[in-house]
Amino acid sequence: MARKFNFSAGPAMLPTAVMQRAQQEMLDWNGSGMSVMEMSHRGKEYMSIATKAEQDLRAVMDIPDNYKVLFLQGGASSQFAMIPLNLLGGKQSADYINTGIWSKKAIAEAKRYCNVNIVADTSHSGFTTVPTQAELNLNPDAAYVHYTPNETIGGVEFDYIPETGDVPLVADMSSTILSRPIDVSRFGLIYAGAQKNIGPAGLAIVIIREDLLGQAPESTPAMFNYKTHADGGSMYNTPATYSWYMAGLVFAWIREQGGLAAMGERNKRKADKLYAVIDQSELYANPVAANARSWMNVTFTLADPDLDAAFLAGAAEHDLITLKGHRSVGGMRASIYNAMPEEGVDALVAWMQEFERHRG
Repeated sequence: MARKFNFSAGPAMLPTAVMQRAQQEMLDWNGSGMSVMEMSHRGKEYMSIATKAEQDLRAVMDIPDNYKVLFLQGGASSQFAMIPLNLLGGKQSADYINTGIWSKKAIAEAKRYCNVNIVADTSHSGFTTVPTQAELNLNPDAAYVHYTPNETIGGVEFDYIPETGDVPLVADMSSTILSRPIDVSRFGLIYAGAQKNIGPAGLAIVIIREDLLGQAPESTPAMFNYKTHADGGSMYNTPATYSWYMAGLVFAWIREQGGLAAMGERNKRKADKLYAVIDQSELYANPVAANARSWMNVTFTLADPDLDAAFLAGAAEHDLITLKGHRSVGGMRASIYNAMPEEGVDALVAWMQEFERHRG
């Protein structure tokens, strides 16, 4: 059966080689006579899987030794509450940058626990820009600064890492993690849902600097305390074992591809190809400022929205699926995470050009 090019924002494509490996190991992992789904998370077989996954992630991202890596449940959305619970440390306020829908969700949740200082808000541009460093009205007494490097719905991405001085920088990297090299040491905490560049849904990765652990108030539920999970090796409770295993296969695959430098080069080529066809077109348009265009989620509209249905139907006939934009913004969205091969982007470009020739 032929595989289709799935441009979904998440759950998203996984590398074919990873799924083939999982298929081979489905009923019997490494001669154990068990599927990974059946293993005790505390058994030696599974512990070896978990250990290697963390080792590979640390190697791929060059994570410093003074950071803990946590494999948690609840997705990135649970982190919206866990972050203020764990990082306020007795302070009353935190800084948040608002650049789109996911930023707004994080802000709304944080308001349950602290005073939220919106240090920049790009709603005036329809969330088609990112603020410059000079536009950030940062509070040096804030507990932390939170931002969303890439907004999947609007296709808006920061082209720099904000400078926050001694205040810890917190980033929701759900849609950009592993897409290119980053300097982890510039962040106090990085978190990411798995279902875009890491693996199947059901897992969240948290990378936290050790000095930020242990600040949660006594009233914090154990499952919402990062220290609980750090002390327990992410096994205070039964973790999302199969998602963790699949993430480990992806980390190993990235290493085999040449690491994040190779991923970054490939991802930039893919994004450049799509933006080139949009910019050269009279039918397609991208509303995002050039410096804020996402590498991972390329959004575009058609000059005549009445053509949307025909565009999507024709794309599906060419095995190009899930290109419809988010319901809140409309148009189209091509999510081109690590697992989307260049030939998938080439096929989309060819279809966009064919459609414009006949319907533009």
